[in-house]
Amino acid sequence: MARKTTPPPAPERHEADSHDLIRVHGARVNNLKDISVELPKRRLTVFTGVSGSGKSSLVFSTIAAESQRMINETYSAFLQGFMPTLARPEVDVLDGLTTAIVVDQQRMGGDPRSTVGTATDANAMLRILFSRIGKPHIGSPQAFSFNVASISGAGAVSMERAGKTVKERRSFSVTGGMCPRCEGRGSVSDIDLTQLYDDSKSLAEGAFTIPGWKSDSFWTVRVYAESGFVDPDKPIREYTKKELNDFLYKDPVKVKVDGVNLTYEGLIPKIQKSFLAKDKESMQPHIRAFVDRAVTFTTCPECAGTRLSAGARSSKIAGKNIADACAMQISDLAEWVGGLAEPSVAPLLASLHHTLRSFVEIGLGYLSLDRPSGTLSGGEAQRVKMIRHLGSSLTDVTYVFDEPTTGLHPHDIERMNNLLLRLRNKGNTVLVVEHKPETIVIADHVVDLGPGAGTGGGTVCFEGTVEGLRASDTITGRHFDDRASVKEAVREPRGALEIRGASTHNLRDVDVDIPLGVLVVVTGVAGSGKSSLVHGSIPAGEGVVSVDQGAIRGSRRSNPATYTGLLDPIRKAFAKANGVKPALFSANSEGACPNCNGAGVVYTDLGMMAGVATTCEECEGKRFEASVLDHHFGGRDISEVLAMSVTEAGEFFGPGETHTPAAHAILGRLADVGLGYLSLGQPLTTLSGGERQRLKLATHMADKGGVYVLDEPTAGLHLADVEQLLGLLDRLVDSGKSVIVVEHHQAVMAHADWIIDLGPGAGHGGGRIVFEGTPADLVAARSTLTGQHLASYVGA
Repeated sequence: MARKTTPPPAPERHEADSHDLIRVHGARVNNLKDISVELPKRRLTVFTGVSGSGKSSLVFSTIAAESQRMINETYSAFLQGFMPTLARPEVDVLDGLTTAIVVDQQRMGGDPRSTVGTATDANAMLRILFSRIGKPHIGSPQAFSFNVASISGAGAVSMERAGKTVKERRSFSVTGGMCPRCEGRGSVSDIDLTQLYDDSKSLAEGAFTIPGWKSDSFWTVRVYAESGFVDPDKPIREYTKKELNDFLYKDPVKVKVDGVNLTYEGLIPKIQKSFLAKDKESMQPHIRAFVDRAVTFTTCPECAGTRLSAGARSSKIAGKNIADACAMQISDLAEWVGGLAEPSVAPLLASLHHTLRSFVEIGLGYLSLDRPSGTLSGGEAQRVKMIRHLGSSLTDVTYVFDEPTTGLHPHDIERMNNLLLRLRNKGNTVLVVEHKPETIVIADHVVDLGPGAGTGGGTVCFEGTVEGLRASDTITGRHFDDRASVKEAVREPRGALEIRGASTHNLRDVDVDIPLGVLVVVTGVAGSGKSSLVHGSIPAGEGVVSVDQGAIRGSRRSNPATYTGLLDPIRKAFAKANGVKPALFSANSEGACPNCNGAGVVYTDLGMMAGVATTCEECEGKRFEASVLDHHFGGRDISEVLAMSVTEAGEFFGPGETHTPAAHAILGRLADVGLGYLSLGQPLTTLSGGERQRLKLATHMADKGGVYVLDEPTAGLHLADVEQLLGLLDRLVDSGKSVIVVEHHQAVMAHADWIIDLGPGAGHGGGRIVFEGTPADLVAARSTLTGQHLASYVGA
């Protein structure tokens, strides 16, 4: 008889293996309402919910912010002094955190010297490669850098030796790769002097036409008028040759004006330093308009736009110099590097080849390394940032992504999904904020926030599996399987916008007629030439209103009321009702609380510790001086009006006793783009990406234009909000406008009257029109990648 054997006891679980959850309890950042969630580690968790529901507040401002704050605290106090100081998020418990790597959609810096190559490690590796095996050898890696100028110098050096002072002659030289003509920018600027001054007037008569140059200013006008180099009472056109040269080109020299020592410098170098050295996008609108008028940029004739000196361009490997390599499409450059067999630099070639292959793998093989980083879209910038993490050996890291499918064609989303799964499978926790069902469906765990936006959101509506989300009665669950149907009847165009021979970037001499008076969608895989066609070929100017994905610039003092111009009619209405100046009702001007200067909070800088922001005790966070709040309009003071939501304010300024037409019109546009829940005084810095883009759209809807050009307006929009956007586009077209949309979202394609599809691939594999016609024809033909994906989307 066989003896019964008892199975060995299961080994006890080690205590170190019990920390498999990231626990968040009592989170109250921004609009989060004391929420608690438990997220599984080493899994892919997707956060969903309408735009403004609190997804970014939970993922970025709570989990990622606390992880980064705690890592920063491990550095010395000296180093922390150079780092951004982060305050602890408002949360009761944050447990089980791991190191967080944030891959967000912040656009890359618009510095003219920043390129795709310098933003990644690719340029640095190429420079080392050319310095090692380039023929002829011209110097170290910095000899191939367009950010390093060639300099040399010589002089006497004094030193103590054996109690005596000895003088020795020393010389030094640095060989850099910067083109001396354009200083590494690739373009040179010519200044139109007629935009700087009126030469029929003298300086005393106010000849300068430069914004901000007032006749009594020490630093600008008076330093010229009283320098002694020119006659202030003589018209500029009558200056002698020497006077004109001193006026326009003189090197900096010290002069005395009213007993004050000032630096006099020729007008042209002064304009170049004060206007041209700055990022144009960060300028105020009237300054930007002046620069556009006064300055013309042309390709540098000396380096042909390569930014590099003749020496750097003379050194070659296999017949190519470093400028040729950077100008190649990255997919081609990867093949070229893969074909180089040089045992002396084998590790470098392997690493460079891996980086370039990562570009291709992530769907950015169509870029080139010399592409300015400021021209990348938000989605492209995010994917460039992903490059350095793809080959990382790190595990047990938390990767945080902000809508990684933004700007991706349905064909490319599958590739992105595979990358997210690869990161997870290496043993990392992946947290993704996302709206697209194609990416939500791959999640191991889903957290749905809502139910609404702003104050109507901030709670957890659902937590669980994708199947559970589908079956739930949340907004996301109800709309998860929504599919738009192809439009049965399309509008008839009223003429066409003719584009002939378009060849911007990768476009191949494209001829196309864009119908007017209808909704036109321009689509195609990422890098196929959509933006080049729309933004590069449609003449911007009279009648064309372009709403791109550029970031909204604004400080914590900016809010929807100031950004849209809504505050002006409100201040005037308050001023008129109370018989006082409008400036009193601005927290940035005379009405500001003197204690906090109109910020509403008092910031205390604690050196390397996180600064503390406390609500101002005098104004209780209302931002205005107490006497200003005694003035009322319709029974409300200015702080109460700024605390209203767009919807409430729309009723308040609507027909009736407090009717203010100008304010009501702006509020109507904000409500039209689905921002009815925003409060008028909410700082711009707290708005989500989708909210900022719609705020920009609402502002541009006031522009007088017949053609609206929109660049991916569905970015950051929840499935439920896309329907509202389509209604807005229809209203624009029905009011007589022509709407051209660059878009990947299938619901927008299905709703179009006319589709222009570019491709068939990206980079030099694209740049051609592969389809023109109605959505129904595109689905029926299934001749392009877009057609195939749209057909499966609508279930045809």
